[in-house]
Amino acid sequence: MKKTVILGATPEPTRYAYLAAERLQQHDHEFIPIGRKKGEVLGKAIINDRPILDNVDTVTLYINAQNQIDEYKYILSLKPKRVIFNPGTENPEFEEILQKNDIETVEGCTLVMLSVGTF
Repeated sequence: MKKTVILGATPEPTRYAYLAAERLQQHDHEFIPIGRKKGEVLGKAIINDRPILDNVDTVTLYINAQNQIDEYKYILSLKPKRVIFNPGTENPEFEEILQKNDIETVEGCTLVMLSVGTF
């Protein structure tokens, strides 16, 4: 089980961030939905602040590079093992910062990774 923060979580079931939550749950991975929108994802309230969390394995990003800038310090504070840059979230500047902090970066799709067993 890999504790996963979904950054850019949304209550909209047609959005990729929501679909990722569904697939993570199906694969028995704990997910923490964090985002700006109010609402729920599969019965979990979307967290609108930036809580201190322990034992985060993965942060999967569903926010664009410009919006990531405000999240750099928070993501680093989580000390995840890896950060997944889903399509449209690629950010070479942040990837370099993460790698310098010994955090693995993956340019990939969480949904695909879960479906093919590479998550």
